[in-house]
Order: sequence, then structure tokens, then C-alpha cells
Amino acid sequence: MRLLVKAPAKINLSLDILGKRSDGYHEIEMVMTTIDLADRLELVPLEEDRIEVTSQSRYVPDDQRNLAYQAANLLKTKFQIQQGVKISIDKAIPVAAGLAGGSSDAAAALKGLNQIWGLHLSTNELAQIGSEIGSDVSFCVHGGTALAQGRGEKISPLPTPPNCWVILAKPEIGVSTAEIYKNVNMKNVVHPNTKAMIKALKEQSYEGICNHLGNALEEVTLKMYPEVALIKEQMEKFGADAVLMSGSGPTVFGLVQHDSRLHRVYNGLRGFCSQVFAVRMLGH
Repeated sequence: MRLLVKAPAKINLSLDILGKRSDGYHEIEMVMTTIDLADRLELVPLEEDRIEVTSQSRYVPDDQRNLAYQAANLLKTKFQIQQGVKISIDKAIPVAAGLAGGSSDAAAALKGLNQIWGLHLSTNELAQIGSEIGSDVSFCVHGGTALAQGRGEKISPLPTPPNCWVILAKPEIGVSTAEIYKNVNMKNVVHPNTKAMIKALKEQSYEGICNHLGNALEEVTLKMYPEVALIKEQMEKFGADAVLMSGSGPTVFGLVQHDSRLHRVYNGLRGFCSQVFAVRMLGH
């Protein structure tokens, strides 16, 4: 039995940091939605009791640093599974980009192995296990559009955003999430209006969503990586309706409703950024 599982990327419509927790993590509040840019995982059971991870991307680790590997290992340990699995990752989501590529791979591995190994775990149970791997994994297990709280493990579903294009531009750099969080000074944090974003989603107001995009990590990353600020400026200049950095960066996304403007923004960015994508929100 071989199983193919899709692992979609996410963007943050809103990301707020509420404070530092006693466990060293930050208390966060994020509104996230999945987009139509996805890795694909092929899972093949192995007779031997080992986990094998392969990928065509040289930036993807093939050992226990890989989050899909960690997901398989966690399930094996928790449920005393004596079988192995080969996980082949076909990468489309840029690495270290703020798009939860690794977390989504882990979530896809959890969902696929739940089937292959006949564990019959519910989505909530898988999301709970996922929270042990990383902050975005719980959301990626659920997918769709949701509010994530705590350190990312408390998930409340939200309505799908109104239909629009998402243009993503990732500079050549990778960004370490841990490094960005380390540089957060709570006194200087600009808090987005999460409630207003949730209200805009409930009212299906595209304008409301554009007006309330916000990311408390953005200022930290823009200061450390001026090329991210440049992409943001260019995207605004080319006419995106609203522009924001996703996650801890460095990917910047712009929302566009009309096809004519989509081409202008997309082609403009292609001029000085090698990784540019135009995708739809999946959001459900």
C-alpha cells in the first residue's frame, strides 16, 4: 500500500504575541489559512522497523531533524508500532520561509500513517500529538482557516476567506523562527487587531481582511533583513491590495482580487525575486 498525502502551505492573516510563557515559548494568537501551494508526501510501508525520508530538495534534512521523520517516530513510539515507513517528500513550498512547509509535512505524515497503521485517531488527537513536534503542526493537521492560541496548539475553526489571489515572494535568504522570537522586545510589539480580522472573516469582508492584516514579528524581521522590507515595498508599489510578511518570514504575500492586477504584481516581482508564486487560498 502506498499513500499520497498533500501538505499545503499556510499564511498568517494575523499574528500576535501576547507574552513570554514559563515554558520558554511565547503566548501567541494567530489567524491562519491554507493556500494552494503544497508539498506532496508518498508513504510506503517497510518490512524493516526503520524510518526513511527522501526528498529531491537539498535543503530538506533526511534524518531526525526532519519534522515528518519526527512525526513518524512519535507515532511509532507512542503506539509501539513495529513497522517502518519510507517517506518521500516532493517539495514545492520553499524551506525556512514562514509558510509552515516542515510543519505541514509533519501533519501530512501523521494523517497518512494514521491510515497506514490503522490507528483510528481523530483529527483532534492527531493535532494534540502534532503539538509535541512544533507550534504550527496542530493547525496544519486541521487545515482550513482557524484561530490558533496558546503556543499554537489551541485551534478554533473560522470561515473561509472570500475568494482572492495570494502572491508570494520569497527572497534568497532563510530565516530562523527561534532567532526572530529571541529578538522580540515585548515593549515594542505592534499588536494586530485579531478580533477585527475574525469579524472580517465572519462577514466575508475582503476589505476588512485587507485592512486588518497584521504580524507582530514583521518589524523584527524587517530590521534584521532589509531585503524583506524591500519586497514589501515593491509589492505595495505594484498594486497589491494588502501586503504582509507570513510567520517569522522571510516570505511576503500580497492579496489581489482582480486578475489584471495579479499579472502586474506577479511580473513586477519576478524582476528581482526568484521565488514568486500566485496561488488561491484553500481556506476550508
